[in-house]
Amino acid sequence: MSATPTTRSVVGGTGPTGQAHSSHDLRPQLRLHSVLAFGLAYLAPIIVLGTFGVISDKSHGGTAGSYLIALVAMLLTAASYGRLSREIPMAGSAYTYVRRMVSNHLGFLVGWGSLLDYVFIPMVIWLIGASYLNAAFPAVPDWTWILIFIVSTTTLNILGIKVADKANLVLLAIEILVIALFTVFAVYAVLHHGRSLISLTPFTGTPFNVLALSAGAATAAYSFLGFDAVTTLTEETVDARRTIPKAIMLTALVGGGIFVVSTYFTELVHPLVAVVDIDSAAFEIAKSIGGAFLSAVFLTGLIVGQFASGIAAQASASRLMFAMGRDGVLPKRFFGVVSKRTGTPRNAILVVAVVGLIGCLLDVSTSTSFINFGAFIAFGMVNVAAIALSRKHASEAHGPGRLVGYVLPALGVLVVFYLLTQLDTPALVVGGSWLVIGIGVLTWLTRGFHRPPPEMGDAA
Repeated sequence: MSATPTTRSVVGGTGPTGQAHSSHDLRPQLRLHSVLAFGLAYLAPIIVLGTFGVISDKSHGGTAGSYLIALVAMLLTAASYGRLSREIPMAGSAYTYVRRMVSNHLGFLVGWGSLLDYVFIPMVIWLIGASYLNAAFPAVPDWTWILIFIVSTTTLNILGIKVADKANLVLLAIEILVIALFTVFAVYAVLHHGRSLISLTPFTGTPFNVLALSAGAATAAYSFLGFDAVTTLTEETVDARRTIPKAIMLTALVGGGIFVVSTYFTELVHPLVAVVDIDSAAFEIAKSIGGAFLSAVFLTGLIVGQFASGIAAQASASRLMFAMGRDGVLPKRFFGVVSKRTGTPRNAILVVAVVGLIGCLLDVSTSTSFINFGAFIAFGMVNVAAIALSRKHASEAHGPGRLVGYVLPALGVLVVFYLLTQLDTPALVVGGSWLVIGIGVLTWLTRGFHRPPPEMGDAA
């Protein structure tokens, strides 16, 4: 098959010759609202409150400002994802885009870096959820909750993307309601204490410090990882060339709006509460301003958020592994096929579940230290791919549009690289080591770079 993506239908029910879907195809079933719900579920909006204390501490009380910086950075990258998803409507996300537009070898390394991000994020999500439940029910060990999360989300994902979609919609609605309730209580507490609802402090911190806000933004960027995950559903989306770009921007905008607004009001009420543990700051605030009722609702919302995010994260990771398997980068016969009955990459889903079992042996701090590294590498290279796309279509663009095609992704590269430098040392060491291993694997696959990595045409 040619390397041109238009030679094979991946957004319709059949290929250009009218052939039905094979075991190497995913079925288009999702529309805009479903893809948007998937992206927001991956973001798990309520987790913005779960990580509030850590980011507030880093940003000197400027959590809303840190999220605003992260939102701008993500919108620049989201614009690049949107352009590329129209050009290349295939599953695989950053991995596929960089392979097609920049280099097979760099594409492999981006995919390898993304594996660190995508495959381990479900484990981290399940581990965090288990930690919350263990705090509420100390008699039940963490590993029990991890197993419950893994079995339930794996079952939903294997049954099919439509089943997971319906579950996501319900769980996401619960999350939004809990966030709204928390915000109402926060507003009441601020007004009850005679404070103003208008303040720049949640955006600037005290004292104002650009480096502190940037450090907070580097951590806050973790909350945005869902917007790029929707591109892994391209082949399961109806009219993907139009739907996916819209879903990418809407996921970043809606999610970012929720993050900024909720942390703004949480920062306003923060000085009224004596927080003991920054890791559970929002939970302590909820208990202080809403008593046992709000703290119970808050805990329920966090668990629901973790469950919904786990469904989306596992689905996304399995689609990346499926794309790499179809390429022949991962064993094709195992990873590059979908179930004929459910239309899902069952084997890849099960592998993500097995990786999740590692969470039984780790703590939250260790497991989260390297997640953002892979994400930032992918984000940066997607912007580079967008620049390559602009060069490819340079003769078709004129005036300001031609300039924007280069300037926006270039700004995206710079901002993402800056955020990458703000990660802590363990994250950089683990992420760098993972890339070195990837270079070794790439060297082996290409026999010392004497042959290209497996092409999509060889695998499809």
